[in-house]
Amino acid sequence: MQLESSLNATFSEDMDFAAMLEASFAAEERPERGDIVTGTILAVDSQGLIVDIGFGRDGIVSRKDIERMGLDNTDSFQVGAEIDVIVVRMEDQEGNMVLSVSQAQQSEDWKIAENLMTTDDIWEGVVSDANKGGLIVPFGNLRGFVPASHVIDLPRGIGEDDRKTYMMGLLGKKVTVKVIEVNRKRRRLVFSQRDAQRGRREARKELLLDELKEGEVRKGVVSGLRDFGAFVDLGGADGLIHISELAWHRVKHPKEVLNVGEEVEVYILRLDTEGKRIGLSLKRLQKNPWARAEEMYHVGQLVEGVVSRVAQFGAFVSLDPGIEALLHASQLSDPQPLDPTLLVHEGQHLLLRVISIEPDRQRLGLSLKDVTDEEKARWQERRAADAVAEAPAEAAVEVSAEASAETESSIEAAEAVQ
Repeated sequence: MQLESSLNATFSEDMDFAAMLEASFAAEERPERGDIVTGTILAVDSQGLIVDIGFGRDGIVSRKDIERMGLDNTDSFQVGAEIDVIVVRMEDQEGNMVLSVSQAQQSEDWKIAENLMTTDDIWEGVVSDANKGGLIVPFGNLRGFVPASHVIDLPRGIGEDDRKTYMMGLLGKKVTVKVIEVNRKRRRLVFSQRDAQRGRREARKELLLDELKEGEVRKGVVSGLRDFGAFVDLGGADGLIHISELAWHRVKHPKEVLNVGEEVEVYILRLDTEGKRIGLSLKRLQKNPWARAEEMYHVGQLVEGVVSRVAQFGAFVSLDPGIEALLHASQLSDPQPLDPTLLVHEGQHLLLRVISIEPDRQRLGLSLKDVTDEEKARWQERRAADAVAEAPAEAAVEVSAEASAETESSIEAAEAVQ
């Protein structure tokens, strides 16, 4: 009897331990507030849903929660269907577990948004609302916001009313955006249309860098002009024509050669895959004027040129067919002037003598002081006659006077320096 009593006691203890262990596992599996679980719809009525989430517990989804999903009624739900819900409250005043379908779906949307931001991928949505501050773009069950500063093509410097009008014009339009902020606690989901465009262009540039080859010719459209050069869209990505590669002659600003929107053929000058830069050239597709320099010019020859710019060391003079020659300060007069601008100025026509030619180094030297007064006088007479022939009769006297005045001005300036 004592042995049997002992065995019964041991068996009872084992049973208690098993029950406690099972209860422990059940407690671990029991959902807590904030958990997303999959349940089965037990009932559907005008007030909402009753959902079996297992673990011996049912919960309720209110009609108000369903309306947050943009649904007017519960007709979209069927008894026996599985549904994801989030536990909002373990018990309400009536002892019911409160569940939410809308928040469960939003949780998945937050995860998708976080993944998009992590992977740096772009996403396309439709503008549902707008104000002067930006655009509203639905993202599943969330509302994403595109700040005005991240909207592409928004005119700069416009007033608030004009900005709002522009934004409202985007209603119903598809926009490609990139996720730049996800904050669940503050319920902030921020998009950038500008960053998405930049990302697409960078991706396109990488593809172009793989496709392009140095030395080939491509068509493109001028997308922008800057002081240092012109940008050309080669099909979703820009290359740069440096100002020195626009023409063989000196260019002060790219607008002298190109216009935004103009279609051009460009030479692929260099490719920088690491820096993701595409260097282009326009002048490499033009005939190098220096190739004809020795045919057109020789030492001692008198030539007519136009001063393109003046520097402390002298002046640059434009000659046909696009050659820029150097008129050194020492070749302006004897003695050499301290300031070349006292003798020559930009845009001035001059008769000069060729004193050196180095086509391989693209250099041609000129001299003003080696031109005699007699040669200058004959040249000026010829210029005056040409001007009279081309100008209207009533302006002939005036044109002749201006031409003579220019010659006299150059001679007087040279004499003053001497």
